[in-house]
Amino acid sequence: MKLAYVIAPGRGKTNLLLAGVADALAKRGRTLCGTVQLDTERAEEHHCDMDVLLLPDGPKIRISQYLGADAQGCKLDPDALETAVGQTEERLKAGADLLIVNKFGKQEAQGRGFREAVGEALARDIPAIIGVSEGARLAFMNFVGEAEQLDPDHDAVLEWALNATR
Repeated sequence: MKLAYVIAPGRGKTNLLLAGVADALAKRGRTLCGTVQLDTERAEEHHCDMDVLLLPDGPKIRISQYLGADAQGCKLDPDALETAVGQTEERLKAGADLLIVNKFGKQEAQGRGFREAVGEALARDIPAIIGVSEGARLAFMNFVGEAEQLDPDHDAVLEWALNATR
């Protein structure tokens, strides 16, 4: 089983790391499946819009909902996330060199989100790199059993992915 995860410290750092690695892998001819997250800052309210780009070539799906400047609740749009999950699962059936999932978070910890896609990739012997939120690390490890933790460094993650897809 070729499964790795990464937790980059700092808000949005895992997203940037995985997006950069996905771009580098695509340029090296790897067939990718999954999602990378692209955040757009909303400086006027100190929030961001969350979009995921379905790999390899889109579309981009907005997975956040605007709840207002003073909102304290989770801004994730679960219906939009499930749309991205469904499209990822369909693309996975066609095969891929590598699955990248931008985040194993609350939805996955609760048995939803990209959980089934990760399981399907592993069942098909497709290597996977998963971005994991610190708060969901225990749930992730309980789900997968074991996985290699990668240093949150572009070159380290890229090297792992290139080796896993040879």
